[in-house]
Amino acid sequence: MADVRSREPVLEGTEASAEAARAAASALAPEAGALVDLDPALFGRALARAAAGAARRPAAVAEAGFHCAAALTRAMLSTASRARGHTAPGPVAPDGADRRFADPAWEENPGFFWLRQSYLILRRFAEDLVATGELDEATRAKAAFAVSLLADALAPTNLLLGNPAALKRAFDTGGWSVLLGARNCLDDLRHNGGRPQQVDASSFRLGENMAATPSKVIFRNELIELLQYLPQTDEVHAVPLLASPPWINKYYIMDLAPGRSLIEWAVQHGRTVFAISYRNPDASMSGITMDDYATDGMRAALDAVSEITGSETVDILGVCLGGALAAMTAAQLAASGEDRIGTLTLINTLLDYTEPGLLGCFLDEGTIVKLERRMARKGYLDGADMAGTFNALRANDLIFSYVASNWLMGKQPPAFDLLAWNADTTRLPAAMHSWYLRSCYMENRLANGTMVLGGQRLDLGAVKPDTYVVAAERDHIVPWHSSYRTAELLGGDVRYVLASGGHIAGIVSPPEPKAWVMSSDENPAAAEEWREAATRTDESWWEDWSRWMADRAGPLGQPPRVGSRHHSVLAEGPGEYVLG
Repeated sequence: MADVRSREPVLEGTEASAEAARAAASALAPEAGALVDLDPALFGRALARAAAGAARRPAAVAEAGFHCAAALTRAMLSTASRARGHTAPGPVAPDGADRRFADPAWEENPGFFWLRQSYLILRRFAEDLVATGELDEATRAKAAFAVSLLADALAPTNLLLGNPAALKRAFDTGGWSVLLGARNCLDDLRHNGGRPQQVDASSFRLGENMAATPSKVIFRNELIELLQYLPQTDEVHAVPLLASPPWINKYYIMDLAPGRSLIEWAVQHGRTVFAISYRNPDASMSGITMDDYATDGMRAALDAVSEITGSETVDILGVCLGGALAAMTAAQLAASGEDRIGTLTLINTLLDYTEPGLLGCFLDEGTIVKLERRMARKGYLDGADMAGTFNALRANDLIFSYVASNWLMGKQPPAFDLLAWNADTTRLPAAMHSWYLRSCYMENRLANGTMVLGGQRLDLGAVKPDTYVVAAERDHIVPWHSSYRTAELLGGDVRYVLASGGHIAGIVSPPEPKAWVMSSDENPAAAEEWREAATRTDESWWEDWSRWMADRAGPLGQPPRVGSRHHSVLAEGPGEYVLG
């Protein structure tokens, strides 16, 4: 996808909802690309098996049908009572966090009350039918996902006449909102593949108000550019910091916007920061492997950072898959006896894939084979495919909320930096992505100690540097219970913290009143035991991390020069590769 600077402006008169944008952004996840091939045969087959399983248990189906009919009857009686002016609860209480039914009309208007109740009851009936069949867990998860997606698509709030907030807006605007919504819909059908736009990216410019922390490109090969950030303090710590981003999305999630940039925060707290920016792969890079990402990515960057700064050790900050690669590289270095890493910071990173969260429900052999066939045709996994798949995973937040807002109410999508970053998608080389899915999600080789990278068997227990592990409470891609196992896998001292936010919003965590972080001096075997003993502090994890890093980053001194004789300045940051 093109640089966000190339976006055409959208209609004027934007009514941005910051809260809605943040809620959607909290669901963002780079690994969503793993599920790109939502092949109807796979999910259709799961539904067919669920139906067959239900047919073999007629008593359970009859019981589910009885409960459904009884609930509809009670809902009808409650509706009639409300029509007479009485207050009567319905048989199904809506989820208080479901913003689709937040309008008061769903409670105050008997017609809308009945519509909501009947929808929730029938949805629950469909879910009960899936649960009645004796299915293996993978098939049950696929069938449940398909039912959930269909139910979300059929929600009354996706239609003008079934959405009281949209009807009120149409009345208040004299029908103008309906015309604007129709125009938005037609524009999305023509220019956005029929999906509602999630973000107005027209105001964002890389190097100006995103990825804007001053930097220089001081190294480039066929896979990466290496950025060195200019110092912003008179003195800096002796040990440099290398940022290892996921290449499933572009690196600037760590340098999102002034005041919301983790890299800027580190620079302003006396760190000499470098960051890897990966090239966006094309068909010519189909054979690029994880070995290449380790050698030409992490190892090449480490070499350049050490040469420029003269430091014998380098701290590494890794996010998501970039954190996994950092841990793999640390294990590689340990196997060869190289003591080059000062500390590790792993943010929302999964090293043990035993319980990989939502993605694990869909990564079976059949899905991966279909995905590999798809990648073989192009040589890569397309970013647009990844975006469409992830939208389906969180359909209410990332599809249907915008159907209601953009198409039914005629509003414009918000100008929100996290969503603009998420829309700036990347591709994945076929060979690397297949290896990653099979080695990690399917076979869990990294945690099992059977992974081989660059000819070295990786033993995470041999990784001795102090490690700071960040997890996000609402992360559905890297569940915090699963990331907690990192404390057992690594051989060094591990500080594990649990922060507010989701998979991506948890990364962008500048100090603000709602931020909090939980920490403990001990790491018991079970995640829940850790949480019970942990202390909650009303501050951002960025603040806790800064103190932890300052104790380990070496003495203060003059900042090193930018680049060196061997690594001269090649370009201004944010560089060329991020624009691809």
